[in-house]
Amino acid sequence: MTLAEQNTALLLVDIQKGFDDESHWGGNRNNKDAEQKCSKILKKWRALGLPVFHIIHSSQDPNSKLHKSHPGFEIQDNVKPLTNEPVIIKEVNSAFIGTNLEQILKRQNLNSLVIVGLTTNHCISTTTRMAGNLGFDTILISDATATFDRIGVNGEHFSSEIIHQTTLANLKNEFAEIMTTDALLEKV
Repeated sequence: MTLAEQNTALLLVDIQKGFDDESHWGGNRNNKDAEQKCSKILKKWRALGLPVFHIIHSSQDPNSKLHKSHPGFEIQDNVKPLTNEPVIIKEVNSAFIGTNLEQILKRQNLNSLVIVGLTTNHCISTTTRMAGNLGFDTILISDATATFDRIGVNGEHFSSEIIHQTTLANLKNEFAEIMTTDALLEKV
């Protein structure tokens, strides 16, 4: 059965303008074309009339680039929601905590999800883990998400690609199936 036949929902997580400033988040972002891949997937979902949900992170820190008072709160232009596409605003890493996302998905009998967006090791990981734990058949698109370099607890440097790949490895098969954009589009 194809993903279209399963009426698979697309979750676009935190694809916000605030992530454009790489240096603010740790620099050296991997998958620099992740948003373009998200846009390509979104266009396919819309063409097939499949359900789309936009998730926005609303930081409670007034100094955050993702605070609602800053331009960085806005969804990036290449994935702007249409008027009929729900926008879910969250205040924590998971799209399921403090929102009605789970209830909406279950009410619409949407049991299959595709997750894309930013950042791999934060809101993508948390949302993917919860989706798996809540019983959703979840697919995470490896090249339609990205992250930044991180500094470890002992001051060591971890590259964005290492962070990205280890996050995907932690999620693989336990919480989600991991695939590329091209592989996903073949399954729709």
